[in-house]
Amino acid sequence: MRGTRPWRALLRHRLGLLGAVLVAALLAAAAGAPLVARADPLGMHMTEALRPPSAAHWFGTDQFGRDEWSRVVYGARLSFLVGLLSMLLATGAGLPIGAAAGFLGGPFDAMAMRAMDAILCFPAILLAIGLVASLGPGTASGIIAIGVVYVPVVARVARGAVLARRREEYVDAARALGRTDWGILWRHVLPNCVAPILVQVTVGFASAIVIEAGLSFLGAGTPPPTPEWGSMLNEARQFMVAAPFTAIFPGVAISLAVLGFNLLGDGMRDVLDPRLPR
Repeated sequence: MRGTRPWRALLRHRLGLLGAVLVAALLAAAAGAPLVARADPLGMHMTEALRPPSAAHWFGTDQFGRDEWSRVVYGARLSFLVGLLSMLLATGAGLPIGAAAGFLGGPFDAMAMRAMDAILCFPAILLAIGLVASLGPGTASGIIAIGVVYVPVVARVARGAVLARRREEYVDAARALGRTDWGILWRHVLPNCVAPILVQVTVGFASAIVIEAGLSFLGAGTPPPTPEWGSMLNEARQFMVAAPFTAIFPGVAISLAVLGFNLLGDGMRDVLDPRLPR
């Protein structure tokens, strides 16, 4: 029953619950895109170009007559896929580095953290653009670039969490029983560091969506005609006066996704913090 307490507390956290609802709604739309979409997101109907929102086209149509609602829904699928895979990459690389640095200390800690600091010296979007330029535009390049950008962020959070727990009594007890350092780290320390890492990954998910949209907006991310929120905004720039809805709906989708993950991350931070009363 103790494992369910944080989630019950999250249900009582108003902003965290709001974030969870937003994320769940967007994830449901993304997962059920073939059922939720009202038309083919790539289907062109030039006679219906730039039609305003109506019963036939809830979000209107773009300059090629493509249904904006369908494109926004399918864009959610791509954005969440990029966010998920990039955070898995960042966690898979950053967690071992940060955990080992925090537990072992010494020269390895110094070298690893200086390497992470060197990556953090670059603004996230500029580093992502540089990596995509080296790898070539595309969804896979965007995933790798965003993952690399967030490796040092995850590593620093993991290191801080391990540093706070490596002097606990259960670590001394495991060492007295003859456990190796790596065994103590992976079996005893890291399971108690899940909360801050999970919160950071959740917040990083929101940033990954923004960076992916920015890359696509600049033409360095997922190429057209694949529906992606950033590229939709880029295409809508020249129609901002005549058909502002072509930019409003993708922009609102990005804002809701980022808001949802940030609120969810803040709520999880509050309910998983052991210093707060339950």
